[in-house]
Amino acid sequence: QVQLVESGGGLVQPGGSLRLSCSVSGSIFSINAMGWYRQAPGKQREFVALITSRGTTNYADSVKGRFTISRDNAKKTVYLQMNDLKPEDTAVYYCNAEITSTIGTGRPWGQGTQVTVSS
Repeated sequence: QVQLVESGGGLVQPGGSLRLSCSVSGSIFSINAMGWYRQAPGKQREFVALITSRGTTNYADSVKGRFTISRDNAKKTVYLQMNDLKPEDTAVYYCNAEITSTIGTGRPWGQGTQVTVSS
């Protein structure tokens, strides 16, 4: 069974930084694109950042210049470095990845990690 587990969320003051991690486990053949999404209370889940297997990145306009996505293929882990955090960044952050495993190709989600930006 493929699992994605996020960590690194928490409470931070405006202007602060956090680093999220998402590790993939299970019987995996390959991991293609990996990404981060977020969902604030009362809002739909939205795209934050994505990184392909070759390292090409893409960001939502709202986080460009503040967030950086990276990955360690050997560790099957994707990271999200978040700097200059703002109250509007408060949300549950979810990891997502396109994974080929023994049961085929799918895009499973992690359980989410809460990020709260508040003074």
